[in-house]
Amino acid sequence: MQEEIKKLFFDTFKQEMTGSQKISAHGSHRQYYRCFADNKTYMGVYNADRKENEAFVAYAKQMKEQGVNVPEIYACDFDNNVYLQEDLGDETLYSFLQKNGLEATKTYYRKVVRALPKIQLLQDFDYSKAYPRDKFDHQSIDWDLNYFKYYFLRLSKINFDEQALQDDFNTLKTYLLSCPHNYFLYRDFQSRNIMLCNNKVYFIDFQGGRQGALQYDIASLLFDAKANLDPTTRKELLNLYIKELRKYIEIDRKDFVSHFYAYVYVRIMQAMGSYGYRGFFEGKKHFLQSIPYALNNLQYLQENIKLPISMPELSRVFNQLCHSEYLLSLGKKLKVTINSFSFKKAYPQDTSGNGGGFVFDCRCLSNPGRYEKYWHLTGMDEQVRGFLDSKEDVQQFFQNVLLLVNQSIDNYLLRGFDNLMINFGCTGGQHRSVYLAEKLAENLCKNTDLSIFVNHIEQNIKKKLK
Repeated sequence: MQEEIKKLFFDTFKQEMTGSQKISAHGSHRQYYRCFADNKTYMGVYNADRKENEAFVAYAKQMKEQGVNVPEIYACDFDNNVYLQEDLGDETLYSFLQKNGLEATKTYYRKVVRALPKIQLLQDFDYSKAYPRDKFDHQSIDWDLNYFKYYFLRLSKINFDEQALQDDFNTLKTYLLSCPHNYFLYRDFQSRNIMLCNNKVYFIDFQGGRQGALQYDIASLLFDAKANLDPTTRKELLNLYIKELRKYIEIDRKDFVSHFYAYVYVRIMQAMGSYGYRGFFEGKKHFLQSIPYALNNLQYLQENIKLPISMPELSRVFNQLCHSEYLLSLGKKLKVTINSFSFKKAYPQDTSGNGGGFVFDCRCLSNPGRYEKYWHLTGMDEQVRGFLDSKEDVQQFFQNVLLLVNQSIDNYLLRGFDNLMINFGCTGGQHRSVYLAEKLAENLCKNTDLSIFVNHIEQNIKKKLK
């Protein structure tokens, strides 16, 4: 697929790429490559599902034409399942929230909420490329509820009366579809699918869009499991959304909010079906770490929200889920310990009991310690960072380290391991090793399945980043 991306790039821009870097796709089956040429970057994408590609490209072009901030599509080769799009960087709303906290992120959440009605009310939208379905109707809801039943309830060993549960599903479906459902439904409107670039919000992964109710997407955003927004913030953002929506259409607030919480339930169940499929069935254990957050949301709904419909079996199932010690224990993260040290002294000891880990020898790299002006500084100081940032050998070394470490992290998460140790050594343990330990830690902080610990042994500094 990289060769096909290179060919498409050359055919489109009439120049060769100078390099490429594989980018983590989190839960997606798509593969992303950052492509470099003339000090610019582009995103090359491979996805084996042609119909999904066609839906994404068709939707992106229509949304772009109507002023929605989505990535520009430069070229497509549907026969080879690749396309080129605008590179919006690596910062998602979710990663920004994890690094900076909710208060610093609220400004972006407000921008997203204000933009959502404009997306949902797109004019003369063509759904002919919709995949797998052009409406969030009885069939779509059935798929989501059965996904939850068979890939989550069954695999998490929750007892239920199948006929009684189906009766409740039918009641819920009827209520969900009793409100208007002819708007653009983004389908996966959550914090990982919102990019932050140049102080603006951009939207990605909308290829599952179809006609549906307004409530679904705002429910997806506000009850995004791992984002873990508090109830006060959710209410504030919901009120802002309703205020913005009323600029375009008339709505009955009481009825809208009641249907909103019904859609919150169905969205949570859809997400839990996904966690179960990817975690229990496919064995990708990091998906299971979202389950306790989803259960907290269910607990909140059960204790605070009363829908105008009766669903006794579903309520009984939710109660079992919320009190399952096994499910609540699944939020454990992979602990990554990053050390800097001096080769003149002893190697860092792995206290986890696993042994092993990485040891990277940084003594082959450009050394700021040869210059008197850096002698009293460390790799945490801006002057040293600037020096090493400018050195090509250092940056190439770091990219190679990152590829190796990410490969191990993906495998460790898949296999449910608890610990990974990474060591950077240089002559004095002061400049290069400290710089690379800090740089790797900053990069890995974007991965929400990790707990990051950094130890600078020669400086006697220990810190937990997340």
